[in-house]
Amino acid sequence: MSMEKSAVSEEDVSSDPSAPKPAARRGLALQNRSTFAGVLVLILVLFWVLGLLKGASAGDLLSMTIWGVMLGGIIALGAIGLTLVYGVLKFPNFAHGAFLTIGAYSAFAIMQMLPQGPALKPFSFGWEMIAAIILALPIVAVVALILDRVLFYPLRKRGASLVLFAMASLAGTFFLRSVIYLIWGSDFHFFYPGRPNPALHLPLGIRVQADQIFVFVLAIVLVGLVYLLLERSRMGKAMRATANNPDLAQVRGINTERVIAWTWVIGGALAAAGGVMYGLASQLRPEMGFFLLLPIFAAAIMGGVGSPIGALVGAIIIGIAQQLSASFLNPAYGPAVAFALMILVLVVQPQGLFGQSGK
Repeated sequence: MSMEKSAVSEEDVSSDPSAPKPAARRGLALQNRSTFAGVLVLILVLFWVLGLLKGASAGDLLSMTIWGVMLGGIIALGAIGLTLVYGVLKFPNFAHGAFLTIGAYSAFAIMQMLPQGPALKPFSFGWEMIAAIILALPIVAVVALILDRVLFYPLRKRGASLVLFAMASLAGTFFLRSVIYLIWGSDFHFFYPGRPNPALHLPLGIRVQADQIFVFVLAIVLVGLVYLLLERSRMGKAMRATANNPDLAQVRGINTERVIAWTWVIGGALAAAGGVMYGLASQLRPEMGFFLLLPIFAAAIMGGVGSPIGALVGAIIIGIAQQLSASFLNPAYGPAVAFALMILVLVVQPQGLFGQSGK
């Protein structure tokens, strides 16, 4: 479900005799997207072939594919929040990666204050992790809301340009990261240092950690809740109306500032969940959100900016590509793979897989 529609009506285009008919345009757009989706599938198949040529087994590649799907769930939580903010406010929020970092560190701080209980088998974490996730969501939502009130609200009132919004979001990124450095320092942290996290051995030689399954299931649940919010709730309809035409939304009595506030709250909460999940799967460091920012942008662009469902699909593709590339490339080049796919989308299919043509 895209939050935006093309500003040019079909009647305006059809007034030009040389323009293709609306049905023909829709069919052409669908054909282009289907072709592009096929290209992406071929790229993933090519990654499998390169992995096999480098000596990886089919079981290892299948495990990497599943790990990529689960990494995609983490990326999706950030990408959906990013695409919601862009859909309503029309600017790329580079501070979104800092929200993921704050979410992870907030959960880490909460866990330090809670008694550490036994692990909830087969997972490596206990009830204190569940409590930390729940409490981290509103913390980051409030941080996102404060950042909007302090930084972006004055720019909106002055009618600032897109460039100023983008630069302001960069300034917000560096400020929030500096706060993290001041409070927690530059050292790496772990939610459960030294606690084993054994892999589950599944059929076909698949190895996957129970924590990874939890991460992906939680991501799907949160994505589903966001979809229901946008489709079924009054606030979701108000968000879509504001994204399509904010001036008309105000004329119809919609409080656009309230909609913007809820957009930041939802985006910040999703980012917090993504940051905690990423920290659980790896480790906490002040730059973790910055490293995830490129895959998040790539997923949002690939799926179609403004489309939450597209962000989920794009995130899974990016996650699989990054994991499979580790079978024939140094894992440090994973972000470069995401960057290359983002460039491919911008050149070949700028509106993405689920975006509206003409955007």
